Order: sequence, then structure tokens, then C-alpha cells
Amino acid sequence: MDPRFNSALESLPEMLAKALDPILDETFEGYISAGAFAQLQQQTGLEERPLLLAMLPVAACMAKPPISNFYVGAIARGSSGDLYMGANHEFTGEVLGHSIHAEQSAISHAWKAGETGLLDITVNYSPCGHCRQFMNELSTAGALTINLPGRAPGLLSSYLPYAFGPIDLDNHNPMMSEQPDWGIEVETNDPLVEKAVSAACNSYAPYSKSPAGVALILESGEIVSGRYGENAAFNPSMQPMQMAINALARRGRDISTIARAVLVEKQDAQISEQNHAAAVLATVCDVKLEVILV
Repeated sequence: MDPRFNSALESLPEMLAKALDPILDETFEGYISAGAFAQLQQQTGLEERPLLLAMLPVAACMAKPPISNFYVGAIARGSSGDLYMGANHEFTGEVLGHSIHAEQSAISHAWKAGETGLLDITVNYSPCGHCRQFMNELSTAGALTINLPGRAPGLLSSYLPYAFGPIDLDNHNPMMSEQPDWGIEVETNDPLVEKAVSAACNSYAPYSKSPAGVALILESGEIVSGRYGENAAFNPSMQPMQMAINALARRGRDISTIARAVLVEKQDAQISEQNHAAAVLATVCDVKLEVILV
């Protein structure tokens, strides 16, 4: 078992800890299939919601909060029934606005895995206004249930009444629904550039029309990517560099071992990720950001 989950298992009921132990190995990145979740229910005798709440300490173990020391874990359940964990991530030396919230982490995890909507999201603390607005961008926002410890399940609409959202900006294809082809092509044999191009092509950028993708490779050769995800309220948008770095954190990787970083974005875009991505990257490693404009 990956030692980063030791404290979580020690806090869990013995039956649940025993069932989770073989799952939480060094390859675990916070994904549990619907079938594995059903098996956990059988092994523990717990119903869906109590089991989701009980597993929150595992998600919180993935957090990186060097500034607040406040560990938040979230579990998003996709329309497929699969589970995607996420956790908050802060960057020492950067403004607080560059932080990643646990709900954003879990949602981006599910989005990148190909989910087309979420059934519910379970969090160990009440979502802040930033996260409520971020969740309101989703294709299934109208039916999304929020599960919190000590409270009855509630729809997102009860946490964000009179909400401003995609429809107010005449966007009828919210996040996690089918998006347009951004027409981003780069002739290359570089796997890292190819990964960044793919991430940019899968961006959600209906307001600025400025897709962007980031790809990172570790010294070990492992590659992760992040895509841009916009929000109707603009500020809760999630940047591709944060998404990629957060993916490494969920995997328990040493972020300081990033060997290369590539950003792909449009040359004529209304907004640019270059300065932002380079600044965040500089807080975790000494690698220079490679920028490709298309």
C-alpha cells in the first residue's frame, strides 16, 4: 500500500480499511470503477452515501496545502457510476487565486476521463462559492447532488440559488457536453507536444474561444496533461497547468522531477496562458515552459 494513505486507513472502520488496502497501491490516482465501488459496498455492508462519506479521508490524503494546512477531499461520481477523487492544491510563492479546490480537482479528473456528466459530489467540507459556481457550469448541474458529512443530501441549486450560469451567456453546451472542433493541429513526432495538442483540442472555452493545453513529462518518462476549462463567471475557470500538476499530485508523484513542460495555445487567442502557466510551473521546478502557438 502507498504510505501516503496510512493516516487515512488508521481513521477508517476496520472493515473498510481492510477492503481498501489492496486498492491503495502506488498506482492509485483516485479512480474507483462502479464495479469496484459495488464490491466495496458488499465487503463493508455500507450503502452508497455512507461509503462515499467514509472514503473522504483517502481523497484528502492527496491534498497539497502548504499555506493553509487545510486538507479537503472530494469524490465526484460520474454518469457512468465510476468515482473520481480530488483534493486541494496550493502553490507557495504564488497568489492564492492560483490554488486548486478539491471539487475542481475531482471534476477535472472525471472530465479528463471522458465522463459526460456527474451524478453527485461528496466533500468533507461545505463547498465555497467559487466551487459552487464551478459546479454550476456542468452539463448535469440541474440534477447534481452534494453530499456533506452531517447533512442531508442537497441539490446544487439549494447551495447556489438564483445562479448565474452558461445559459446567461447564451451557451447551450456546458462543460462535459460535446464541444466544437478547435482546429488545432501541429506537425510533430514529439509525444509531449502531441499530448499538449490533444489537451488543447479538448478544452472547454466557449466564452473566450481560447483553448489551451499543457503536457508535462517527468524524469521517469511519465506524461500527464491538463486542458483549459472555462466558467461563465470567468474567475472559477481552471487553468491547464494547474490541472496537469494536480494530476501528478493525485498520483503521488514528485512534482520537482518535471523534466519538460509544453503549452499549446492559439496565436490569435483573446487570452493567453503563457505568463500564468510559467509562473505556476516556476513554483514547483526549474524547467522553462515551452510554448507552441498555432
